[in-house]
Amino acid sequence: MTQWVTPEQNRTRFQVRLGFAGLVVIAGFCTLAVRFVFLQVIEHEYYMTRAEDNRIAVVPVAPTRGLILDRNGVVLARNYSAYTLEINAATVRDLPATIDQLSRIITIDARDRNRFRRLLDETRGAGTVPIRTRLSDEEVARFAAQRFRFPGVEIKARLFREYPQRTLAAHVVGYIGRISERDLQRLDEEDLAAGYRGTDYIGKTGLESTYERELHGTPGSAEVEIDAGGHPLRTLRSNSPVPGNNIELTLDTRLQDVAERAFGSFRGALVAIEPSSGGVLAFVSRPAFDPNLFVEGIDPQNWESLNNNVDRPLTNRALAGVYPPGSTVKPFIALAALQSGRRTLEYTIADPGYFTLPGVTHRWRDWKEGGHGMVNLHHSITQSCDTYYYGIGNDMGIDALHGMLSQFGFGDKSGLDLDGERTGLLPSQAWKMQKLKQKWFAGDTIPVAIGQGYFTATPMQLAVATATLANNGVVYQPHLVRYVQDSRSGERRAVATDPLRRITLDPRWLDAVKQAMVDVTRPGGTAAVAGRDAAYSFAGKSGTAQVIAIRQGERYDARRIGERYRDHALFVAFAPAENPRIAMGILVENGGSGSGTAAPIARLVLDYYLLGKVPASMPELQPAAAEE
Repeated sequence: MTQWVTPEQNRTRFQVRLGFAGLVVIAGFCTLAVRFVFLQVIEHEYYMTRAEDNRIAVVPVAPTRGLILDRNGVVLARNYSAYTLEINAATVRDLPATIDQLSRIITIDARDRNRFRRLLDETRGAGTVPIRTRLSDEEVARFAAQRFRFPGVEIKARLFREYPQRTLAAHVVGYIGRISERDLQRLDEEDLAAGYRGTDYIGKTGLESTYERELHGTPGSAEVEIDAGGHPLRTLRSNSPVPGNNIELTLDTRLQDVAERAFGSFRGALVAIEPSSGGVLAFVSRPAFDPNLFVEGIDPQNWESLNNNVDRPLTNRALAGVYPPGSTVKPFIALAALQSGRRTLEYTIADPGYFTLPGVTHRWRDWKEGGHGMVNLHHSITQSCDTYYYGIGNDMGIDALHGMLSQFGFGDKSGLDLDGERTGLLPSQAWKMQKLKQKWFAGDTIPVAIGQGYFTATPMQLAVATATLANNGVVYQPHLVRYVQDSRSGERRAVATDPLRRITLDPRWLDAVKQAMVDVTRPGGTAAVAGRDAAYSFAGKSGTAQVIAIRQGERYDARRIGERYRDHALFVAFAPAENPRIAMGILVENGGSGSGTAAPIARLVLDYYLLGKVPASMPELQPAAAEE
């Protein structure tokens, strides 16, 4: 049976549905209103900040690195601005193809590609990596015209580090390089990572590393408005970075140049110190390298040539090279004997040219065949009589020698403000038992007394010991930095130069040893040739250190030995003797004779420093026979 619906019923149903729909709409609007209030009122602060973050990017601004200057204001490290072509590998689809296309616009050679790949590995693709540096204005214009073709590639203006003196004092200045994963980890551990936001480079070696905190500065920031694509529109506000401080060295670049050129083609090291302050006047390690090669990452070819070079130009010989000090330690051994009462100035021996121990058949030979005849302490230094010091070593014993020599800095780091210093080895009975598990024998002491055997030292230690002797036993810590200049105020902060300690030395013995060292450079002394016609009093001591052992009964003949197996040549000196202004330690690898090879270098350096005498040409040094 069909049920009819009246118009009134239809109207009622429609009104119900309309009312329900109205309620839904009202509920929806209420929900929107509540959400609107929540977003615009309750959460207003939060979303306003989010919106600002999307609109404004805070960009770190790297500080300008401080300068490194010598004592006369000569610049050793500086900055300059240049353009770089950089690629963000994360946003480039086909990296090899992009580089190939770029090379049709801007010259990109194999060295650039190899360096780019290495830097990409180091940074793990984070941020932009330079494919070309130091672009010319023409190259910048060519790329700008086709910029639209290369998403993810951009040109940036950056500050670059430059070392205008190139290889001169390279081991002192060191170099900077791109921050590696290891650097980042270290910065995190030292809670310094925040100070390197926006910074790509950090000191790697030399003063660039040890004075990194002074040179680096403090980064700034800039608030930049960006569009939806992330492109900058305008800078809203900025906080300027604080430039790094400048450092002024004790080093004299002109003296450094004379000292380096004096070595000629020889390998070796020289350290010259101002005795009254400990300031390092010259610091030579030959051969050297050009630190500019490392700033943007050294290419494989140059790295190969440096790292595999048989002459080891990357090794800091002055600080990390350890060598037997040879007869250069005899003045210190003589002081030890005089201070202990084991020798007097009048004590004399008859030198037959060798020394033996009772009941031992081995002979420790003197460098002079047949010996020196009658020798007292003065002659033992001027003639460098080995036999005399063999006897001192045997009478005093190793621990007594160790006690005196350690006061002059042997066997310990000098504390120079450079990394990588080695201690050398000043042996003792305890050392041998601890390291070799062997008892110390009397025969072990004999070669130590002439700077051989287990005894090794660095050129830095020789210079410090000589400066201490010249300074009458007052010990200063050697340092390369004289002032740190504040980048904002310009105020210079001096590096402390207070004495570390004073060695107790009898003035009589000290004067006697010093006078003997002066006579070393006068007629009859082993370095008389180097001291000839000097316009100042010149104290010195030559030394020769064996590289290979000579068997009993054989004589050393440099002409029959390969160049790298010849003896090392050493020399220590200070001048003027009555009021020393400079002291130095010199090592010439495989130079043969200290008096014939190392002493002439000292004379050239002293003539320049004391007289301002610049040699027109450097003499050609030749390896000499085995004599002091």
